[in-house]
Amino acid sequence: MLGARRFHFEMTNALTPALPIERQIRYFRSQKVMLDSALAELYGVPTKRLNEAVKRNLDRFPADFMFQLTTAEIEILRSQFATSKLGGGGRRYLPYVFTEHGVAMLSSVLTSPRAVQMNILIVRAFIRMRELVATNKDLAARVEKLETGQQQTASVIEVLAEEIDGIAVELREMHAVPIPAKAKMGFRH
Repeated sequence: MLGARRFHFEMTNALTPALPIERQIRYFRSQKVMLDSALAELYGVPTKRLNEAVKRNLDRFPADFMFQLTTAEIEILRSQFATSKLGGGGRRYLPYVFTEHGVAMLSSVLTSPRAVQMNILIVRAFIRMRELVATNKDLAARVEKLETGQQQTASVIEVLAEEIDGIAVELREMHAVPIPAKAKMGFRH
């Protein structure tokens, strides 16, 4: 029993990534994706080995599961994060990114126990992000509804304020009493 607990403790600690998985999910081409290097780190394999396994099984990774970033997209990524330039001691090729479906398909290509467990965690992270987006859309709709109601109320208040100002002017004109000039203060000659 103690051995099973220690194994569970070691596995959960080993599966805890340096960055939360959600922070490693990026947006490219209007899709949530993860970089091959981030996935390789999570799976505990070199990026080169992950990409080799994918290339051996390319028929499992259509364009909506995985695609290669362009040089312009790499520049965007590099401007946001400190990453090495292609060919300058770092990567020598454009990185691949995997959509949620591509990550799920990786579980059929990478079958180590760590890869299976990480796939479960990554897919759950994608699901949490989808739920957050749905919640934010709901909140945005509710805020928009409140703003519309507030604008309608503000326009009614404006109309009422103009009418009150008009009535106040009419009352002043009806009850206009000449105001006597104030006596000047000081010495008179």
